[in-house]
Amino acid sequence: MQVILLEKVVNLGNLGDVVKVKDGYGRNFLIPQGKAKRATEANKAEFAARRAELEKQQAELLAAAQKRAEKLAGYLVQVTQKAGVDGRLFGSVTNFDIAETLTAQGFEVAKSEVRMPNGPLKTIGDHPVSIALHHDVVVDITVSVLGES
Repeated sequence: MQVILLEKVVNLGNLGDVVKVKDGYGRNFLIPQGKAKRATEANKAEFAARRAELEKQQAELLAAAQKRAEKLAGYLVQVTQKAGVDGRLFGSVTNFDIAETLTAQGFEVAKSEVRMPNGPLKTIGDHPVSIALHHDVVVDITVSVLGES
């Protein structure tokens, strides 16, 4: 299936690229999410007419993400969980917990924006975590996990 990308999609292409994707990926993900349209002649003409508008919209999203990143850069978040005497948590600190704590502190962060490459945090201490606010804007913060008896 050939589609026209309406925004940048990681590992696929940029705005306006005509790419070939598997039918299921296009039908079930890209098109319903508004990230792409089928590459018909009518849709290509419509995209050419709307290209400037779409580029402006993407530039505004990027600028907003960069503004949020300036506030978050190097931020320290403290999360408290029950822990044993050896420093291991009884549960774990997940991306949901981090997003919830950041939102409570005045930052708008969705659960899906929190990147934890090593999985949930299971020990007390400081851990680096990445927040992906946009495809091109990733900011690093430190999560300090504190134990409570």
